[in-house]
Amino acid sequence: MPTPMQNEIVLAEPGVLVAHQGTVPVPAPGEALVRVRSIGVCGTDIHAFHGRQPFFSFPRILGHELGVEVVEISGPAGNLQVGDRCAVEPYLNDPQSPASRAGRGNCCENMRVLGVHVDGGQRPFICVPTGKLHPGPGLHFDQLALVETLCIGAHGVARAQVTAEDDVLIIGAGPIGLAALQSAMVRAKRVAVMDISATRLAFCRDKLGVKLTLAPGEKTEDDLRALLGGTLPQVVIDATGNARSMAACVHLAAHGGRVVYLGLFQGDLAFHDPTFHRRELTVMASRNALPADFRTILSAVAAGRIDTGPWITHRLTLEEVPEKLPGIMADPSLLKAMIEVP
Repeated sequence: MPTPMQNEIVLAEPGVLVAHQGTVPVPAPGEALVRVRSIGVCGTDIHAFHGRQPFFSFPRILGHELGVEVVEISGPAGNLQVGDRCAVEPYLNDPQSPASRAGRGNCCENMRVLGVHVDGGQRPFICVPTGKLHPGPGLHFDQLALVETLCIGAHGVARAQVTAEDDVLIIGAGPIGLAALQSAMVRAKRVAVMDISATRLAFCRDKLGVKLTLAPGEKTEDDLRALLGGTLPQVVIDATGNARSMAACVHLAAHGGRVVYLGLFQGDLAFHDPTFHRRELTVMASRNALPADFRTILSAVAAGRIDTGPWITHRLTLEEVPEKLPGIMADPSLLKAMIEVP
């Protein structure tokens, strides 16, 4: 019997996406074969396309924001069933690593991420460990593909221990910042957004209902105090991956506040130590997400507390990726592109 084949999209080298014939994989025990239905395009994919993604090698099949349908299950299925619509947790951690044993598999020492360290989902079929599939009954595949991005934001908000008494500042209104924004709006007293793009600030106001927005400037701390009625936020979440922005966070958090870095850059980070000490700030990194974050986001999307509709600005099919995706990634209006797999 001939081996089933499928069309895959491969990033052969920086700037070069090509169609490739590959085999449909066979699930090993503990894995499920899933049909990929929707694929979100992430900042990670864009950095990889331009050759700026760390821990990355070519060639690579991109795609880790996935809405999928279970086709076949090998071994014990647990609560998973053939036909289930699922979001994919793309973080393939080593269960025996110290971080994983401590319940912190999101920052496992031996982490492999689909579409980054191993081939991802820009193909019709892929095998995924059953424990990394999170069913979302009744949700559209586009919603399921956006769950992973939303979980990264939710994990950062959880790291900050945001409460209903907190003011929160989100810096950077790209997809990850918006993901943090949506979770913060559910938990915080007030949420403000800062971004250099007037278009993205308008999106936050008009589409997401954010009332407090500002652009960075020479008097950012004074402007922020004025926006919040004379106070600074208890929580600052930076999703820019910009060294200057990240260093400035210690000047924007209230005394006793928390700073969480969702974005990262390739280099050393320095900030003003006297300000950091005087305010007794807590500074944290946030990486990936935990299974509990996936359950939280799936519940919030299903209940309508998070609307993914405004996110998607561009659509294309898997076959159109080599021709159209480079242009879409260069479009300044891009927020989230969704690849559909017919």
